[in-house]
Amino acid sequence: MNNIPTPHIEVTDKNLIAKTVLMPGDPLRAKFIAENFLENPVQINSVRNMFGYTGTYKGKKVTVFGSGMGMPSIGIYSYELFHFYDVETIIRIGTAGALADGVELRDLVVGVGASTNSNYASQYRLPGTLAAIADFNLARAAVETAEKLGVPVKAGNILSSDIFYNDYAKANEEWKRMGILAVEMEANALYLNAAAAGKKALCMLTISDKPFTGESLPSDQRQVSFTDMMKVALEIA
Repeated sequence: MNNIPTPHIEVTDKNLIAKTVLMPGDPLRAKFIAENFLENPVQINSVRNMFGYTGTYKGKKVTVFGSGMGMPSIGIYSYELFHFYDVETIIRIGTAGALADGVELRDLVVGVGASTNSNYASQYRLPGTLAAIADFNLARAAVETAEKLGVPVKAGNILSSDIFYNDYAKANEEWKRMGILAVEMEANALYLNAAAAGKKALCMLTISDKPFTGESLPSDQRQVSFTDMMKVALEIA
């Protein structure tokens, strides 16, 4: 049985998708990366306006593909890429809110682990709780590359939340108490899908806001900071 194209990816030739995929949440950011960083980019997907592009970066074939928001969305796209398109590595590049003291606006956070309030892992029927973690070599390469490029970087545990508007006002304080660096909404599902498929995954995040202080990056600084993260991701892809 031929599993491609899938309901969400219109690609009929696996060779059109690289073994390494960079995955921003926003499909327009995938378009931005393709147009500004890749050589000879070709659009490969437009289903549901979830844009995907393949090109080269310093001679290496790279695909950039939007994931949408939340674990259900990245869960679908990463599953199909890992299982049906033979992708070996997915690097999520997204934004996050800082929780830990010392994590500042524009910092790059490498998610070594991804805690969650999601029930995503229940599908595996494990006799315990699995720690959702990044590929160590990818995480180490990201930190080393960021330091080499002069990009402020932190590495540690992040939170992948199913909830953006949380009715429990103290939720962020409780996660902060447990050493969580920042909160986002996708990495845990990506890490679990990679583990189940025997593949590699990493989540890198640019800090765009600080919920406890109300600070946030203006639009012009967001673009510069996101560009720094993209450079790190492309170097390790």
